[in-house]
Parts: sequence; C-alpha cells; structure tokens
Amino acid sequence: MTAYFVLDLTIRDFRGFAPYMAAIPAFIEKHGGRYIVQGAEPLVMEGDWTPERVVVIEFPSRENAEAFLNDPERQDLFAIRHRTTTSKLILVDGCT
Repeated sequence: MTAYFVLDLTIRDFRGFAPYMAAIPAFIEKHGGRYIVQGAEPLVMEGDWTPERVVVIEFPSRENAEAFLNDPERQDLFAIRHRTTTSKLILVDGCT
C-alpha cells in the first residue's frame, strides 16, 4: 500500500536551506519515493490551516517511507531542514 509524507513548510533561511533542496531528492529516490507536490503555495479552501508551502512525497509502502525517514545518511539533511525551516510532517497510508 502506498504511503505519503505531507510536509507543511515555512522556510526561514533560504540560503541555509539550499543544500537540503539540492541533496534530498536523491534520498527520496533511493527509497522509491517521488514528489507528488513540491513546495507548492497552497490555496486555503476551508478551515484555518494556512501552510506557506506544501510538499507531498509518495512511497511504494510505509516501510519505504520509514526507511527514508530513518536513513542514517540523511540525518544531516534533516538537521538542515530543522534549523532553517518551521515544518510539520505527517505520514499517511494511501488507499488500496
């Protein structure tokens, strides 16, 4: 069953975030993932959720998504994202 990371992202330091943007696609691909939505500015249609940018990444399975999240080679990149952005990340399963 497919799984999706949904990231709500506000970039506070674009210059500092640039190395993350350049390197993270390779790690996503390494775990079978692909971008569905990449840094789009959303149009709020209902409710009070107002993300600045949204990223949606599809993985073939929850196991692939969790392997990506726990990949020790990627930990330095996540540290960059945590330092340069305000972000919220969820993992959801797709429909069968």
